[in-house]
Amino acid sequence: MKKNRIFMALAGMVLAATLSQSCSKSFLEAQPKGSHFESNYYKNETEAFNGLIAVYDVLGWKTSNYTSKLVVANVASDDQLAGGGGSSDLLHFQVVSNFTLTPAMGAHDGLWNGFFAGVSRANILIDKLPQANMSEQTKARFNAEARFLRAYFYFDLVRVFKNVPLITKPLGSTEIENVEQASPEDVYAFITKELQESLNDLPASVPKVSEAGRITKAAGYALLGKVLLYQEKFQEAAAALAQVNGTPGQDSPFGNALLPEYNDLWVVANKHNKESILEINHTNTSGGSWDCIPCTEGNLLNILSSPRSYVITKKGEAPTYISGWGFFIVTKQLAQFMKNDYRYAATVENLDSLADAKKVTYEESYQNTGYFLKKFMGKEEDRYSGAGDPNLNFPQNTYEIRLADTYLLEAEALVRGGGSQSRAQALYDAVRSRAKMTKKPVSLNNIIDERRLELAGEGHRFFDLVRWKLADQYLSFKGFKANKNEIFPIPLLELNNTKLKQNIEYSGGQ
Repeated sequence: MKKNRIFMALAGMVLAATLSQSCSKSFLEAQPKGSHFESNYYKNETEAFNGLIAVYDVLGWKTSNYTSKLVVANVASDDQLAGGGGSSDLLHFQVVSNFTLTPAMGAHDGLWNGFFAGVSRANILIDKLPQANMSEQTKARFNAEARFLRAYFYFDLVRVFKNVPLITKPLGSTEIENVEQASPEDVYAFITKELQESLNDLPASVPKVSEAGRITKAAGYALLGKVLLYQEKFQEAAAALAQVNGTPGQDSPFGNALLPEYNDLWVVANKHNKESILEINHTNTSGGSWDCIPCTEGNLLNILSSPRSYVITKKGEAPTYISGWGFFIVTKQLAQFMKNDYRYAATVENLDSLADAKKVTYEESYQNTGYFLKKFMGKEEDRYSGAGDPNLNFPQNTYEIRLADTYLLEAEALVRGGGSQSRAQALYDAVRSRAKMTKKPVSLNNIIDERRLELAGEGHRFFDLVRWKLADQYLSFKGFKANKNEIFPIPLLELNNTKLKQNIEYSGGQ
């Protein structure tokens, strides 16, 4: 058995990367170019920048078994089922979807390792930056970005696992073995402080051509507001989110705005648009191949979400989807909930209707509903014919935070915290107006519905249900058990030869 694996990715070395010189490349399309011993690195700005890219790289983390936060959050929600070729196909996703995961089985081990790899890389960079030979202004910015990212990874850790160790500096092997878990309250206090203190040194904006994907003040305020909302500090959350949102329906202080057309959010080439606040970059030029799936920078959702054995039988009368693996199929509940909403057409694809019209054929997935998540279904025109396997190298980016999300978060904070109801109404109206939907009075119940309609398939729904204490109501049909499945178990291997303790909700399952 391996000892603690949480720092396996960077225990004694740091991944170094170089930024592509092509002006068409964005910040995170840089590729790793080997490794260097951590003790001899970070001597200058170039090496510090490479270390910063290594921290950012974890945003797009995926494992050799296709685990990422977005897919795990989606299959845990009431909006999607695991699907695939059968009940044991990618079993680690199946047990998340039906809430039979155990400390030894589930996709949570990949999340734990990825989040802590990000924490470890950030800790090393923050520790080494003071000695780097570079301008103080650039050093301060790198430090702020690393602290934001460390806070971001810890936010996911505490939401998913609740009881996690709080590690804020590089540790040796003996120290790692003696780490104990912190209280969730202490972790949230640390996250909040990190985000507040990093804000001053984050840029208000970045040049899209060369730095798209780097953290800005908008992302800092947005994540801070969300973290405060999770703590039910409603007035503080609303104040932070107002910094991002500005006047509803107009350009924000940081230049963000709702796109006029909802469908444009899902045009693959429309990367880092005005609505995007924090976006995870993917590229079709990383050369990813089957011998190292985690090495690809492509979007695996595109192949995972597309229907199995998809064939167009009437050319020009059906979408040009790729033939994929049929995972993460949309539930009938979501399709029914959205059917009269304008956003349905951009979110859900009804394959059965196309098949009934004899326009396509496809192989039904396990738990087939006929509905698929259109937002992430791969298209033939986006295939790459260069190096690597085309199935692993789709270029569609994913949104971590976008303006419609922060509008609804602020509206919720105002409603729940007794803030300005007129502003909450204006924020809510702006999202519905873009979606060409009629006006409704703002209320928590209507905001709950609106977040589902607006953000379906974007990884928010499960976490939203848990924080609203509604998960049992909406997820019982999948096997969700209240006071247990709100969090995931600590992966079993992390408990070997360490002082970590299993979450009490799962302590009987070892």
